Amino acid sequence: MSPELDGPEEFAGLEDSEIYSPKVIEHARNPRNMGEMPDADGFARMNGLCGDTMEIWIRVSNNAIVRSTFMTDGCGPSIASGSMVTEVARGKSVVEAQKISQNDVLAALGGLPEGNQHCALLAATTLKAAVKEYLAMQKDPWKKAYRRSG
Repeated sequence: MSPELDGPEEFAGLEDSEIYSPKVIEHARNPRNMGEMPDADGFARMNGLCGDTMEIWIRVSNNAIVRSTFMTDGCGPSIASGSMVTEVARGKSVVEAQKISQNDVLAALGGLPEGNQHCALLAATTLKAAVKEYLAMQKDPWKKAYRRSG
């Protein structure tokens, strides 16, 4: 899954600072932590109601998320949400990361229009699923050999 970031239609309307915050525009155009993570400690892929797919990988050390990456086939606000949730998660314990919500992502981005708020929900939900998978692997490490990771 690799979004086409250079097409003008991808960011149609993102230039309108009355609709999108500067943080949304910056993270959509210059996403942080985008890409697959080989040998991740946790992984999740989820589909949003709008049809966008989000994938999140996490690396955990001493019970804290030390790195996370994402991929999406979604729009600019989905890219911004995936980028921001990986930034918000870094340094958090797995318990804290499970509590990151749609509202946390929205607040970190400076908000999204009502029609795009589901992007923040998809990012937060996918992160929680990646943490849940990490915890399941800790309980039953043999399952890692059967994991789908991209």
